[in-house]
Amino acid sequence: MKVNTQSVNFNADSKLIEFIQKRMDKLDMFYDKIIQSDVYLKVENTSDKENKVFEARVSVPGDSFVVKKQCKSFEEGADIAIASLERQIKKRKEKLRART
Repeated sequence: MKVNTQSVNFNADSKLIEFIQKRMDKLDMFYDKIIQSDVYLKVENTSDKENKVFEARVSVPGDSFVVKKQCKSFEEGADIAIASLERQIKKRKEKLRART
């Protein structure tokens, strides 16, 4: 799956982009009809330590899932957000199975 990664107000390290790509690729195991996925990385100007925002949008036929997490690091945000996306995708798949 191709993941479009955009970093706002900073340049993302290639290791971070590879990390996000690997994590997002795991979503293919749960649902193989994913059309597109976009990831937005932002650093907010606050004195708070949790100033990294990880936002992911995954498009599937007829629906799209959006998850936004704010954490101390992008890796932590990616793990939490992708786990949430996993649950949403599984739930959608169960609904589709129930209809047929």
